[in-house]
Amino acid sequence: MRISDKPASDGRAPANERPGLSGPASRKLPVPPRERKPALAALAVLLILGGALATTLLVLRSGDRVSAVGIVQQVGAGQLITASAIKEVQIADTGIDYVPWRYRSEVETTYAAVTLLPGTLLTSAMVTKSSEELGPGKAIVGLALKAGQAPVGMRKGDVVQVIYVSAGGKGTAQQRVLASGARVHSVGAPGRSGSGLVSVVVDTAISPTVAAYASSGEIALAVLPGAG
Repeated sequence: MRISDKPASDGRAPANERPGLSGPASRKLPVPPRERKPALAALAVLLILGGALATTLLVLRSGDRVSAVGIVQQVGAGQLITASAIKEVQIADTGIDYVPWRYRSEVETTYAAVTLLPGTLLTSAMVTKSSEELGPGKAIVGLALKAGQAPVGMRKGDVVQVIYVSAGGKGTAQQRVLASGARVHSVGAPGRSGSGLVSVVVDTAISPTVAAYASSGEIALAVLPGAG
């Protein structure tokens, strides 16, 4: 019997000739087409452009500086606003109802409607053409105070009690309040032995009494911090 050189065929194809796999494992899922939204893209562009424009306007407007009236010295309500109490300040034009510096001469003829503190930007609502503090029925009385008769740091515009203090040392029975809400009109430089000269605005009905006691050194002042 002759043995054939060809191997017997078992009906299987060689490995390199096997067809590719077919079936569920080799199939790819279909990819849905990407949905385009031109309206949203346009809106995003508009928002970006709008934000950039707003930022540019703010930067440009912040560079617009204007001159306004600023307060550098405390001015009590009802007191005349003097030239030494104001100065020119540069601010951004933001629509605030400030008083322009070009009207400073008119400001110096008006009175403070409220107590004005240093650093305040003056507005038209803070001033008035007339003063109830210095109007009819009021008088300015000068006081020569000694050490201890007025608190340290008392300033123009403060509201004070004017108190009679007996110089004879007769006790508290002789002490009484002459004016419960007087306004300090001016404060002079303190002397070596006292608090200096102070003038206060009081009612004309009690001004003679205050002046009489002040001449004998029997007046003391107490500041009312919450009454300004």
